[in-house]
Amino acid sequence: METIALAEVAAVLADPSRATMCLVLLDGRAWTVGELAKAAGIALSTASEHVTRLADAGFVARVKQGRASYVRIADPRVAELIEHLAQHAEQRPATGLKSSLRVQRLGFARTCYDHLAGALGVALRDGMLATGLVDAGAGLALTGRGREVLAGLGVPVAAGRRALLRDCLDWTERRDHLAGALPAALLDRAVEAGWVARDAHRAVKVLPAAAKPFAALGVDLGALGGP
Repeated sequence: METIALAEVAAVLADPSRATMCLVLLDGRAWTVGELAKAAGIALSTASEHVTRLADAGFVARVKQGRASYVRIADPRVAELIEHLAQHAEQRPATGLKSSLRVQRLGFARTCYDHLAGALGVALRDGMLATGLVDAGAGLALTGRGREVLAGLGVPVAAGRRALLRDCLDWTERRDHLAGALPAALLDRAVEAGWVARDAHRAVKVLPAAAKPFAALGVDLGALGGP
């Protein structure tokens, strides 16, 4: 039964158009079927059929907002599966200057579904542990000092069904970065406040305004460098 289930999952991602859609959706945002069709270079009707296949397999979920209908990754576990499979494609040797720069940018800072990854994401985990904002003594936990610092930065710390903090293996750094509800809220706040900006290919650009808030989180952006 496990072999059959694995084969079914592989079959869903075996189609290049569906795989492209999943990679596009890894930025954590909701996309329309039309936008996914354009990204995959296929007709709208074909894209709709692929979305149905992905939804039936539990890879994506449809979201209605008013008259508009959107598609997004179903849950973080699906995003992690696609992220880890994507490493094989992303780690192929760059064939030109443009692709080489893109690989560098993704390696430095990118989104992993709804949180920061790459060298910046790993540095954020290290910094929050080193400054006592997060404690790893008995599993990852936000400390009282961590709550104070995050509140000062305007990052909401809300309890819910999703884990607040957990480790996520970073495939470019081969070390853990932080995933969970809190890192997702932190990325949202960073974008909203103009600390970072997201591009169309999951890369994250660190803006000058990020220096002070990231320093409060234990990250020296000057020392970290970047492409």
